Amino acid sequence: MTDAEDTAPEAPETGSVAEAEAPRETLFEAPPIAEQERMVEAILFASAEPVSVRELEARMPHGCDPAEALVHLRKRYEGRGVRVVRVGDAWAIRTAPDLGFLMQKETVETRKLSRAAIETLAIIAYHQPVTRAEIEEVRGVSVSRGTVDQLLEMEWIRFGRRKMTPGRPVTFVVTQDFLDHFGLENARDLPGLKELRAAGLLDNRPPPGAVPFAGESEAGEDDDAPGQSELFED
Repeated sequence: MTDAEDTAPEAPETGSVAEAEAPRETLFEAPPIAEQERMVEAILFASAEPVSVRELEARMPHGCDPAEALVHLRKRYEGRGVRVVRVGDAWAIRTAPDLGFLMQKETVETRKLSRAAIETLAIIAYHQPVTRAEIEEVRGVSVSRGTVDQLLEMEWIRFGRRKMTPGRPVTFVVTQDFLDHFGLENARDLPGLKELRAAGLLDNRPPPGAVPFAGESEAGEDDDAPGQSELFED
């Protein structure tokens, strides 16, 4: 009886160990590394943002090793049109750098000029070479730097000669691109003031003290009036 009593308590311990190990024995085995590689590829391909190893591990079945799968996947994509690249602490599928030009698409963007830009351009076209101060005098308001920069960026105007007046201010003139865009041979072919007003490009009443446009009252005069060249620096 003594031996039986000594050995009896050992039975429950054996049973409890078996119960503790039971859940581990029921866990399914991790998929083969080739299958894990396919899973990582699918996740990276479908994701719009880079995916971290931790996020991959959370999505994949228990026991998977996404870090190892990434190593195999990177080797498989070497020399292909896309690559598996590291972005910070995450991973993504990206186009091979040498093929980036295939993804570029040129589009023509139509930009509408502001009223200030249209008026400034018209004044430069009719009064060239003209300084910023002269433009402001004709418009009756100041000309913002952004307006001039926009016209310069479009290559419709360029810097002309400096005027031989105090401060030697720079002047502006229209470019060949401007004439080509509007189908003009030279600035003399520009429409008159009435046509511009009819098209809504200028106010019906010019500001007080405004200089008349060449197309209205000076259409027949030469671009360089007598003595005008003496006012500008070569």
